[in-house]
Amino acid sequence: MRKVMMLLIRFYQKFISTYILVGARCRFTPTCSQYSYLAYEKYGFFKGTYLTIRRILKCHPFHEGGYDPLP
Repeated sequence: MRKVMMLLIRFYQKFISTYILVGARCRFTPTCSQYSYLAYEKYGFFKGTYLTIRRILKCHPFHEGGYDPLP
């Protein structure tokens, strides 16, 4: 399941975000999709999903963003 999620993230990065997010950028470093990819790679499916959801919930105009590495 982890590999499937990682493939979906790579697909999103290569084909979807390139065309949808013209001009717009992620407020975090690393980007949310890269953070998710690294979380799945390092922690596996369950904790990777938890960390991804937690990161996406931070993505709103009232959060300052910035450097947010994996724990």
